Amino acid sequence: MLGATLSAGWLEAVGLAAVRMTAFLVIAPPFSYKAIPARIKAMLGVALALAVSPRVTPGYTPLDTGPFFVALALELLVGAMLGFLVSLVFAAVQTAGNLIDMFGGFQMAQAFDPGSMVNGAQFTRLFQMTALALMFASGAYQLVIGGIVRSYEALPLGGGLDLAGSAELMVTGLSQMMLAAVQIAGPLLVVLFLADAGLGLLTRVAPALNAFAMSFPIKILLTLLLAGMVVVVLPEVISALATDAFRTMGEVK
Repeated sequence: MLGATLSAGWLEAVGLAAVRMTAFLVIAPPFSYKAIPARIKAMLGVALALAVSPRVTPGYTPLDTGPFFVALALELLVGAMLGFLVSLVFAAVQTAGNLIDMFGGFQMAQAFDPGSMVNGAQFTRLFQMTALALMFASGAYQLVIGGIVRSYEALPLGGGLDLAGSAELMVTGLSQMMLAAVQIAGPLLVVLFLADAGLGLLTRVAPALNAFAMSFPIKILLTLLLAGMVVVVLPEVISALATDAFRTMGEVK
């Protein structure tokens, strides 16, 4: 006969690890996509918690009922915070698409995508879906999972996190996200700006032409013709953002 014993400390440690992992998967891309059922996310969180159990169970001391529920709340907070930091990093792609929509004249055709929970026009949703596909195709999601696995060493179970340091990371991540969005969409934005400037000069030279009446179709045509330049660099962008997300999660203390 084969027998197996499970200690209370092992079950508590795995349960706390599963709470952090599940909270992270609900918020962090690409697992935050709403088309993935919540049951699958919960099952994946438990499976990953079992996988990291050799890291979290040694030396864990069982807690009483009250401290255990406090530890559950702390693990939920830690997982949500780490997931939010990762989503903030990858929001650069969506923001770049939003900038292209705004400067290219697509902003008036906004729609809400309930799957990705994105409210934007064509390029916003296109970049969001492309980033999601590239994360799974390129293996960037493995870096994301590697970051949350490494967090159990920097943030032991039930230990919480430094809110001041996390807030600083959020502010830094927001500024880096805006910078990355401008870098991604920069070449196309420069072309659209020059098109606006050229139309403005043409209007001053020949007011009767009413060049601004042609600005929307011209900018839309330029956006469609040059959007391929941005799409071509997206695989390298996703790889760099995954590395940034991995490093950001390692900085949380």
